[in-house]
Amino acid sequence: MIAINDTLPDIELTVMQDGKPTPVNTGKFFADKRVILTAIPGAFTPTCSAKHLPSYIEQIEKLRSRGLTVVFVAVNDIFVLDAWRKSENAPDDIVFLADGNAELTSALGLELDATGFGMGMRSKRYALYAENGKVKGLWVEAPGEFRVSAAEAVLKALPN
Repeated sequence: MIAINDTLPDIELTVMQDGKPTPVNTGKFFADKRVILTAIPGAFTPTCSAKHLPSYIEQIEKLRSRGLTVVFVAVNDIFVLDAWRKSENAPDDIVFLADGNAELTSALGLELDATGFGMGMRSKRYALYAENGKVKGLWVEAPGEFRVSAAEAVLKALPN
């Protein structure tokens, strides 16, 4: 599993840009930024829609004021993530990255086997803080929990 001081892997994911799926290289994307990378098991799932994304929408001003870029990643395709973003009225500066083949999730060692629920391989729920692509904080939820990856918890855990 990825750890503090590790460098995030360089993988191609997808973002929706100008209404079109667009490849994005994580190495370039995370360079020269302070990022909160937040992973969810799936768009439109109950906790993700009722609590996780809303916590970041509610705290977006505090996150912006600290110079943080907020990124949500899921093992979903970009069309699903974009529909979820729109349905939740997420601000345009929250970035949604599709890890459709779970390549980033696997490289981080944060897979969740949800085959028992008919959902295949997904991502564990977590928040990760990175500066210039280097991991400085990692908060992985226990199965079925939503505490340490909420925006409020991450803001408290971040260095000033």
